[in-house]
Amino acid sequence: MSILGTRVLRTEDPRFLTTGGVYTADVTDERLSGACYVHFVRSTVAHARITSVDVSGALGAPGVLAVFTEADLAAAGLPAVTPPMPGMNEQMVHFLLARDVVRFVGEPVAVVVTEHPYQGEDAAELVDVDYDPLPPVIDMADAAADKDLLFPEAGTNVAWKYGDAADLNKDLFDGCEVVVSRTIANQRVAPAPMETRAAAAVWDPDQDRLTAWIPNQGAQGTREDLANRLGIEQARVRVITPDVGGAFGAKFGADPEHALVCWVARRLARPARWTESRNENLVAMTHGRAQRQVVTIGGSRDGTVRAYRLEILQDSGAYPRFGAFLPFLTILMAPGPYAFPQAEAMAISVVTNTTPVGAYRGAGRPEATAAVERAIDMFAAEIGMDPAEVRRRNLLPAFTEPHTTGFGAVYDSGDYTAALEKALIAAGYGELRKEQAARRAAGDVRQLGIGLSCYVEITGAGAEAGGPSENGTVEVHPDGSATILTGTSPHGQGHETVWATLASSELGIPIDKITVKWGDTDLIPEGGGTGGSRSLQQGGAAVQQASRELIDVARERAAASLEANPGDLVFDISSSAFAVASDPDVSVSLAGLAADERLFVRAVFRAPGATFPFGAHVAVVEVDTETGKVVLQRVVTIDDAGTVINPLIAEGQRHGGIAQGAAQAFLEEVIYDADGNPLTSTFADYAFLSATDVPSFELAEMETPTSYNPLGAKGIGEAGTIGSTPAVQNAIIDALAHLGIRHIDMPATPQRVWQALQEAATTA
Repeated sequence: MSILGTRVLRTEDPRFLTTGGVYTADVTDERLSGACYVHFVRSTVAHARITSVDVSGALGAPGVLAVFTEADLAAAGLPAVTPPMPGMNEQMVHFLLARDVVRFVGEPVAVVVTEHPYQGEDAAELVDVDYDPLPPVIDMADAAADKDLLFPEAGTNVAWKYGDAADLNKDLFDGCEVVVSRTIANQRVAPAPMETRAAAAVWDPDQDRLTAWIPNQGAQGTREDLANRLGIEQARVRVITPDVGGAFGAKFGADPEHALVCWVARRLARPARWTESRNENLVAMTHGRAQRQVVTIGGSRDGTVRAYRLEILQDSGAYPRFGAFLPFLTILMAPGPYAFPQAEAMAISVVTNTTPVGAYRGAGRPEATAAVERAIDMFAAEIGMDPAEVRRRNLLPAFTEPHTTGFGAVYDSGDYTAALEKALIAAGYGELRKEQAARRAAGDVRQLGIGLSCYVEITGAGAEAGGPSENGTVEVHPDGSATILTGTSPHGQGHETVWATLASSELGIPIDKITVKWGDTDLIPEGGGTGGSRSLQQGGAAVQQASRELIDVARERAAASLEANPGDLVFDISSSAFAVASDPDVSVSLAGLAADERLFVRAVFRAPGATFPFGAHVAVVEVDTETGKVVLQRVVTIDDAGTVINPLIAEGQRHGGIAQGAAQAFLEEVIYDADGNPLTSTFADYAFLSATDVPSFELAEMETPTSYNPLGAKGIGEAGTIGSTPAVQNAIIDALAHLGIRHIDMPATPQRVWQALQEAATTA
């Protein structure tokens, strides 16, 4: 009986729950013996010219081995870092340490190297940096106006753009009975992983070759980034990925700090280590989201939407990194699961004197869903129709052949109406509306809100010619065990369990005898890492393909060994052995074949394209109309990711994503003051959900397999953050709609909700 689709317990967990993980700060390797410790002097102002950097005080501090500034890096010939994506403003370069100008609080200005880790913080404070302040540009609209430029040589603050306001169709909403438009915020948030950034590095003096331990989402991409930042060939870089304590998109590739740790190790001919403090993490690790959106929706009073427009202003932060490109994914998914006859979008990404923005769980797709789902609710409120009914009337009909949207997305399969109906039934939607009506009639202080969202997202996208791909290697050993090498890189997703399950289902080798390895560029030179919910549908498919091809190779060898026809052999998965069909007593095991000759297969799985999971969320909140306090009571979801290989792990991904998405709706926000000082640089100021703030989520089931891989699987890692955020936001607004409130920007904190209530009361 196949174990695919069963609740196999995670094989990773006993180690994490007993001895604990081995994170970068925990790595004990003889090559790191005698390591020095790297600390960063970070800018305390958002925008200024650097007039001088005096390191003499720090050089005299106890334990200080060296202090480096950008002048040292320039003398060493380290290259500037150019924007990572095509179409970005190439003049917006940055250096590993700030050169001449600092552009955000937290930007590295100098490096202090000490004998022991505890000496660094005091020594770093002795580096005296003089600044000549420049006007800070904090607001996106101010940046777009180009009054004060972060990069005068670029002549603009625009880092990337898609379309132009002049190109928008001025007649788009002609003929609509109702048109609703509003500017909404998709606020900046911090990924805040449990493990902050870190690095450990050593250079082999004989080969002049770097080995770096870095917590990341893909060792191969990190190797490429390090090589580019250091100006050396990739062949001279080995990246090893230890356990990774959370990433959420913010640990893809190498950051300037990682490259600096490696450079210090080479310069001092001594191993070097760095572990980021939580304060550093909150001000210097890339942030997420940070869009200002103008949504306009128009249609008929019968609930039919006829036109939709999305205009995006993206905050890229001080330097255009992947965050500047996020609107591309937002625009790609702009219409969501809806059959809008007309839709258009445009986007501008601008630089500001704030922390750079990067990928964060969902990376552009949650922003698209948040926009269209608020638009649907605003349209429903305007025409006085139940928001569930408006969605029913506008969702795309079910399809099994690929559907191409007006924005170029090719949805592989979907039944969006069924997802909505299943979610509504699971939530008891009709009864919830009755309870809401009763509370409103009674004038209860605590009002009930019911929020909906329907979503479709893109997962497993890739720019490779011929389609996105991943590699996997499966090897059987003479002792009957097996090893899997994978180009994906887990940081909580359960790859060890699932990849072993896939191989076990083909080879008959018990899961506990299968070892999964990843994240070492010498062992696995090629790989796409883990991000964009790609792992199972590409990396898992590659492992399954390698396992099946290994059986084919083994069959030929077994036929030669048993002096039989390959077609006359039967593979008995229970014994992991081949036998002659006419004489079952004559057999040879995979282990036996591996004893004669190494038995392994490396396979590359290539998908025809990305897949498009979808679903519907129902959120139920209670809002105290006297204090503005929001209590999340229920979240009921359909998250259709195709075939589910391990329900236990899939449910874990859903729970985590829902919690993160809900937290954005009513709690999390990175805030700067007018001068660019971060006001949320500690966990005392940056609030996020704890287990006590959320209910046990209710996960309804639905599976619509894709034809794009043999598993039928789509991605599940980001679904929760895409569906839950607008559902919770809509629920909060819905709770207060009868009081005249049409919109509350995220996060819907008690203060913001209370202010909305006061404004509504004064205008009633």
